[in-house]
Amino acid sequence: MSILPFDDRDGVIWYDGALVPWRDANLHVLSHGLHYASCVFEGERVYNGTVFKLTEHSERLAASARILGFELPWSVAEIDAATNETVKAMGFTDAYVRPVAWRGSEMMGVAAQASRIHVAIAVWQWPSYFSPEAKMAGIKLTWSRWRRPAPDMAPTASKAAGLYMICTLSKHEAEAEGYQDALMLDYRGYLAEATGANLFLVMDGKIHTPKPDCFLDGITRRTVIDLAKARGIEVIERHIQPDELANTQEVFLTGTAAEVTPVGQIGEHRFTPGRVCETLVKDYDALVRA
Repeated sequence: MSILPFDDRDGVIWYDGALVPWRDANLHVLSHGLHYASCVFEGERVYNGTVFKLTEHSERLAASARILGFELPWSVAEIDAATNETVKAMGFTDAYVRPVAWRGSEMMGVAAQASRIHVAIAVWQWPSYFSPEAKMAGIKLTWSRWRRPAPDMAPTASKAAGLYMICTLSKHEAEAEGYQDALMLDYRGYLAEATGANLFLVMDGKIHTPKPDCFLDGITRRTVIDLAKARGIEVIERHIQPDELANTQEVFLTGTAAEVTPVGQIGEHRFTPGRVCETLVKDYDALVRA
């Protein structure tokens, strides 16, 4: 498979207060964020030249940093402005945005309170997470052998890089078995989320979604809940047992990258994307491009 490496592209990246050539946006191999996961990030999408819910994403980036024990050197408003500056400089109408903040290389060890905090913002073209054909047919998920940790075991309210280690392992294993993604349980055995997207089930016309008490309450998740309620669809947030999939008619995932993606299979369970999935896919697309 031919790929375009992310370290060898044209363009610019906002790095610690200034736009720098893409290939020059580097960090030292002894950066604390690389060794000890003292790193937080966001995923955002540009539609028609505008970043969808930009300030909410910037606020969450700052909140995640505080959970990991550091403050961003720039305010939310300044991060918003830097993001818009980078989007404009790259010239993409539709794109993906990756803000990231991490501890630098001043200290190497578990404790690194005196390390400098760096922030970078990159923008690139990235189509829908799944192909249109796979999306509307419903993607295939298998079960992950990894579980989302309890909130007293990891900083689960943050979008921290370290929390995604088991997501990468899960998705690699799923793809090796011919699936597009994996569904993760939480530490108690309840349904949690996919490796990078929140989960929704449709049961007898009502939407049920896992309570986000040990994983990220996604911005897209909250957006889709609002869209469903605007349509008069009841949304129930609760703990959901895996065996309840047997009584589920439709399943879909939500996330900045996934947007609204119907699911056709989870392990031995099969689903047919129907009216609710189709409605919310269309409503979300209309909203982000409004």
